[in-house]
Amino acid sequence: MPNLSPNRHDPTLIALGDAIRRIRQKKGLSQEQLALLAGADRSHLGRLERGDNEIAVLLLVRIAKALNISVAELMQEAAL
Repeated sequence: MPNLSPNRHDPTLIALGDAIRRIRQKKGLSQEQLALLAGADRSHLGRLERGDNEIAVLLLVRIAKALNISVAELMQEAAL
């Protein structure tokens, strides 16, 4: 069954997800480790990194804190 989400392949979500993945990998963290630090589910984090899901502001803040960066730095990395 196809994913009918209107957000799938949204350029903003993809850019943000790519930025999260790049920074996570640069810091040597696995998805599991980042998810644990941010209080998120690993599969949800994976969907965020692929740009498949919208991200709540609170989770965005928790991910940025877990990566030891500001939300502004994360947005800058995503070129948003």
